[in-house]
Amino acid sequence: MKKILLIIPAYNEEKNIVKTVEAIKKYKKIKLDYIVINDGSIDNTKKVMEENDINFIDLPFNLGIGAAVQTGYKYALYHNYDIAIQFDGDGQHDINSVDKLIEPIINDDYDMVVGSRYIDNTSSFKSTFSRRAGIKVISFLIKMLSKKVLKDVTSGYRAVNKNIIEVFANYYPYDFPEPITNYALLKMGYKCKETGVNMFEREGGVSSIRALKSIYYMFNVCLSILLFNNKIFKGGVK
Repeated sequence: MKKILLIIPAYNEEKNIVKTVEAIKKYKKIKLDYIVINDGSIDNTKKVMEENDINFIDLPFNLGIGAAVQTGYKYALYHNYDIAIQFDGDGQHDINSVDKLIEPIINDDYDMVVGSRYIDNTSSFKSTFSRRAGIKVISFLIKMLSKKVLKDVTSGYRAVNKNIIEVFANYYPYDFPEPITNYALLKMGYKCKETGVNMFEREGGVSSIRALKSIYYMFNVCLSILLFNNKIFKGGVK
């Protein structure tokens, strides 16, 4: 049986984290472990997790989404997990889509599967217009550079196999990690695909990518992809 870990980055998620973890615990289709990475939250996230006996790693201060997720991958590598799944702590990801994410890895030997809102109608929530526009631009750039298509390039709902766990444990960008690592894996020839998943609209807290930042985010992601250094990424693998 495959060992599967959910990596849950959390920053100021006191209103969402208990509900998120409870949904995971109720999921019985597949045996799952989880670890919450508390990224230096300044609200009561840590206290809430302690009071509800939630498994977590506490970072000393806010390192950002990339460092938080990489901490989860280091944990997965150290504990010899076969599959790791990124899962947001804000309640946006539907745990009932997990089986769709891991099935291609187990059955078809894919290295990474991206949970997508845009390849079918599985998810009724599609994000804001400004963010969708930015995602389309980033997706187009990745297609031009890699000759491969990923539509939901900023999706944080992803599953990876043991090979990619090791890659990400050793190197993971702190800024814009999902689109950059998606592009990197495609460019390096790893087997990646998208599958339709369900996502919900955030119920509480504040998204790290708000409408006013969407254009700035898109511009910086595109610049980072254009400046991407394949050798640096490979250098992160032992």
